Amino acid sequence: GPQHKVNLESYWIDVYEVTNSQYKKFIDATKHHSPAHFVNRTFPSGKADHPVTEVTWFDADAYCTWAGKRLPTDAEWEKAARGTDGRMFPWGNEFDPDKANTPQRWAKLKQEGDTMPVGSFPEGVSPYGLYDMSGNVWEWTSSWYKAYPGNTHPSENYGEQYKTLKGGSWWDCTFYKCGISAPVFNRSFFLRGTHNKSFGFRCAKDATATDKFAASKGIGINP
Repeated sequence: GPQHKVNLESYWIDVYEVTNSQYKKFIDATKHHSPAHFVNRTFPSGKADHPVTEVTWFDADAYCTWAGKRLPTDAEWEKAARGTDGRMFPWGNEFDPDKANTPQRWAKLKQEGDTMPVGSFPEGVSPYGLYDMSGNVWEWTSSWYKAYPGNTHPSENYGEQYKTLKGGSWWDCTFYKCGISAPVFNRSFFLRGTHNKSFGFRCAKDATATDKFAASKGIGINP
């Protein structure tokens, strides 16, 4: 905290998290190293449409650049997830384990958790129609972990050392005492070289002048 308002330029952001199959096209085209869970540079069977994991910030940034995009900022990600009414979750203010791939859902099912295909929870979409903005995988952003305007609680972690991730994941990160990580205002922070089974990403892109003009005229542009 504290809660504050941010004005953003128009932008585009991916509806879905980047998948294993999409990431394979990237590593095949660029000879970039493959994630730890790939075998012979190929994702596990049956997980083509699952979000790619085991990617560092550098990996995510490289993919987005290759795709002609970029990582979203912390603020861009949060607006896309929560809209303009300050909601806690993409779908509203009440947590629902059936609307996202979270540890609470797996606990309810009494099953071991895992990632799920992107777009598996249509009832959990954000006001802008984005999927999996809560749960599935934590998503890297381009933002450094810095204090928000008006923050009165200094931290040794603030600065240009850690990058932020948003959205929570399927995995119960008990070791880090994350608690419920699904609220879209939450942010995690890690060194850029960190990777694990719960980190992924989606890309964003600046809106063009033509996009902005269309939006000002209400011509179907939804940044």
